Amino acid sequence: MQQSDESLFHHSLVAFYLIAPPTFISLMFLQAPYGKHHRPGWGPTLPPPLAWFLMESPTLWLTLLLFPHGRHFSNPKSMILMSPYLLHYFNRTCIYPLSLLRRSPSGNGKKTSHGFPLSIALTAFFFNLLNAYLQARWVSHYKDNYDGDGNDWFFWLAFFVGLFVFLCGMRINIVSDRELLRLKGEGKGYVIPRGGLFELVACPNYFGEILEWLGWGVMTWSWVGFGFFIYTCANLVPRAIANRQWYLDKFGGDYPKSRKAVIPYLI
Repeated sequence: MQQSDESLFHHSLVAFYLIAPPTFISLMFLQAPYGKHHRPGWGPTLPPPLAWFLMESPTLWLTLLLFPHGRHFSNPKSMILMSPYLLHYFNRTCIYPLSLLRRSPSGNGKKTSHGFPLSIALTAFFFNLLNAYLQARWVSHYKDNYDGDGNDWFFWLAFFVGLFVFLCGMRINIVSDRELLRLKGEGKGYVIPRGGLFELVACPNYFGEILEWLGWGVMTWSWVGFGFFIYTCANLVPRAIANRQWYLDKFGGDYPKSRKAVIPYLI
């Protein structure tokens, strides 16, 4: 059983890295059809709050299902290390969909929300199954520097440095999402976001999430954690570039051309 799980873990990790390059390349040419990039022809759709809840849910239930079966389950360090991951996905799975419901524009406003394609939600669901399996098994079972052998100082150094980056990114992500939801809730259609990091990049919410998973990579100090950071970049950077171009196409000269897509002053 142990050998079969090690094999599954190894092959899953290899797959994790192999899907990042084609994801990046494909998204540079074809954006997932939801939000600003909605277009017909992608089959049945779900209400966005329901889609976000369902497709992100494996990060909670599968993590909590697998974690008790790890050999480090009872180690307080493993529980502490897993907590930021669960915190992010509690927000993304539970709080964010409720915010979408609460901030839906009134019937008198301009519609800025379309159905979320079921095909995209299923793709995200299966990715989150893979990711939750890797993160939960690494933290609860395969990570080996929780106790002894002189590495205790490195565990806490990596954890606190990574946690600082993670929390900074989470704050940026949540504040930016709230602003976008506030604008959507006004029912005036799409407008140019102003203030804060929106003055520097088109998608500070994506910048915040990239920072979060960079911090997670540092906290876990693992191929698993950094693999998730790399995949996040492969997924979000092309979409941020497309979002910036969408704003330029829609608003023309009114949209500040000095704003980058996702990384302030760089991309």
